[in-house]
Amino acid sequence: MRTISSKRILWGMILMLLLLTLLSVVMLSGSQRAAAQTPTGEGIVCTNGPNFTLNTQTGYIGTPDDNVVYMWGYSAGAGGFQHPSPVLCVNEGETVTIILHNDLPEDVSIIFPGQDDVLADGAPAQPQVDGLGNLTSLTNVAPANGGSVTYSFVANHPGSFIYQSGTRPDKQVRMGLFGALIVRPPVGLNGETYANNRLDSQFNPDTEFLVLLSEIDPYLNQAVERTVLYGQPYNFNMTNYHPRYWLINGRGFPDSFAPNGASWLPTQPYGALARIQPHIEGQPKSLTRYLSVGTVDLPMHPHSKSALIIGRDGRAYEGPNGEDLSFESFSIPMGPGQSWDGLFSWSDPDSYEDLDEYRVTVDIPSPVDVGFGPLYSGSPYLGQQGTFPVDFTTMNQCGEYYVISHVHALHKITSWGAPMTGPITFLRIDPPGGCPQ
Repeated sequence: MRTISSKRILWGMILMLLLLTLLSVVMLSGSQRAAAQTPTGEGIVCTNGPNFTLNTQTGYIGTPDDNVVYMWGYSAGAGGFQHPSPVLCVNEGETVTIILHNDLPEDVSIIFPGQDDVLADGAPAQPQVDGLGNLTSLTNVAPANGGSVTYSFVANHPGSFIYQSGTRPDKQVRMGLFGALIVRPPVGLNGETYANNRLDSQFNPDTEFLVLLSEIDPYLNQAVERTVLYGQPYNFNMTNYHPRYWLINGRGFPDSFAPNGASWLPTQPYGALARIQPHIEGQPKSLTRYLSVGTVDLPMHPHSKSALIIGRDGRAYEGPNGEDLSFESFSIPMGPGQSWDGLFSWSDPDSYEDLDEYRVTVDIPSPVDVGFGPLYSGSPYLGQQGTFPVDFTTMNQCGEYYVISHVHALHKITSWGAPMTGPITFLRIDPPGGCPQ
């Protein structure tokens, strides 16, 4: 029985990553780029309010198995199609106004779970029914082929929320009509930033991250594409809905840990890499906002860093008298439509970056006997790089660590059966002071 060496497997993975990059550029080069508010780097990219104009758009995204999938989405202002739709950021107490223009061939709407007293065209938003009394939409719609509707509400609850279509959501949300809404509380007297109205929810605004989980059944998308673009009858039976792709921030691994605005992902602007430095005692921690628009529970498991869960569904975890009910969790069991806010940090209590104070006592094998991962630095010490065989090139920049984070329903970290793709990303830990430029 033949065995494949670790070295050959490694080079196969690198070659596959390069091919995926090239194919993504070729397949999506004709697509309109997402709005220019997506800079490179890591972390949440806000489209700031409180006033927004959202337009329905159609476009395509790439998947890790070299497929291209037709999608719908909301775009901001004059921006092109993007998936997922923009992250809308507003301040607590603001009156938020969203004008929705709809160019799709069916009625579309937006609902705002967690927001109170939403208005549609100045009147209380209401479910819609047809002449027979059948429910047709959970809220007022922007009519097909050019219709508009204006929603407004006062953002009274700081936290993380989803916004999504309330019209045929089983179809339209699956097609991509969803996004994240962040309501920020007032800053502190010295500029401190908080996740909610509790003082113990302070976080470092430079390390705020988004995990937005979604799914795709490409047969649904293909049926919609044939109807919209080619005029064929819509014939998809939703009882046969079966996802083949699961995404994190609209991407699958390895694209998920590419930076925001990566050029080879012109319609998928949001990366999922969390990038931090070792935590300093007394300094604010980092924040991840977890949201899901999937149809089943999706447990997200960030390795080696439990999250302190401080809020869920836009409400702080506290008791009736304001007592702190936050709790540590190594897995985030994200249900459909839920959001979770979690503080986290990574510390280096054994001073791995200080070679004079601490040394690994285990003998490290010779490089010829080791299979190196493409992100490994070659050294167990933070901020140090080791020696590699002459035929190996590392992607590690300055001795940083990479810790995997992924959906723990392992059959969902695939792309139509291609293993180790889907909702996977990393926590990147740079040495103190960051990587030298």
